[in-house]
Parts: sequence; structure tokens; C-alpha cells
Amino acid sequence: MNTFSYKRIIVIGTTSSGKSTLAKQLAEKMNFNFIDLDALHWEPNWQEAETDVFLARVQKAIEAQAWVLAGNYSVTRNLTWNRAQLIIWLDYPFHIVFWRLLTRTIWRITSQEELWNGNRERLSTQLKIWSQDSIIHWLFKTYWRRKRETPILLSQYKHLKVIHFKHPKEAQKWLENL
Repeated sequence: MNTFSYKRIIVIGTTSSGKSTLAKQLAEKMNFNFIDLDALHWEPNWQEAETDVFLARVQKAIEAQAWVLAGNYSVTRNLTWNRAQLIIWLDYPFHIVFWRLLTRTIWRITSQEELWNGNRERLSTQLKIWSQDSIIHWLFKTYWRRKRETPILLSQYKHLKVIHFKHPKEAQKWLENL
């Protein structure tokens, strides 16, 4: 008998920790809506949606009865975290997420995989690791900050159940046993 009673779940973690992958797998397994904050945030040509437009999209998405959301956008936190019941924190070692980021980025560049709204990663952008537009730069900018800030943030939302995974194998085993 399945005793998993959560219907509004958020998966958080640094870039390339596997938030979207785990959230999508969990949503499919539970037959819940999958919400990818990146898909709601990015307009064509890597333009960010206006804040009010982004928040309206998020508000509409979380009106569903059951959902699994992937993402860390602080501007959405009060909307999403207040409504959520469970946070799954993917808190993996740097070497794992860095390797995942490199391999994922190389794959996306060579395959020209469309991400959101026609956007694709470009080699020229990613090689400029000093640029704010580089996902590699973003990892270095946010990884250690998220490790420090996430426990503080979680303590402010006492209603949330938290599952904290420190390795991808833990998360995968949990999902398989669900």
C-alpha cells in the first residue's frame, strides 16, 4: 500500500543536480502535473519573462490539485513554498553536479536540443565562463551560496516536510521504492 500522501511537491537544488529530471519522473509516477519553472521563465531568444508575467504563469500552474515543481526562483518562493507540502532537496557534491553540467551542456550543444521556447545552448556562450550568460559561471556563482542558504530558508517554512538527498543514488532508490 502506498502511503505517499503529498500532492504539492517542489524539487530544489543547484543547477545540474537533476531537479527537472527527478520532478518529471515523480510527476509521471504519481500522475501529477509537472511544472518546470525554467519553461515558465524563459521567453524566446533567452529573454527573461517580465516578473508579473512569470508570477502569473506560476500562479496558474500551481492551481492544480497535484503537482511536482522543479526550480529555485526566489521570486516565486512565497507562492510555491507556501502552497507546497514537500520539498525534495538535491544537495549533491560539487564534483557530481559539475560533471553533470559539463556532459549535459556538451550534449545540448552538439544535439541542438531545444530547451524552452526555441532556446538552445550555444558553445560561444558557455565557453565564456566569466560571462553571466554561461551556465558554468552560474554553477560557480550559486553552488556554495545555495548550500549555506537552503537550510535557513527551509527553517522559515515550518509546514514543509523536507527530504534531503546527498547523492543521486539516494534519490533514485527513493523514487524506485515509492
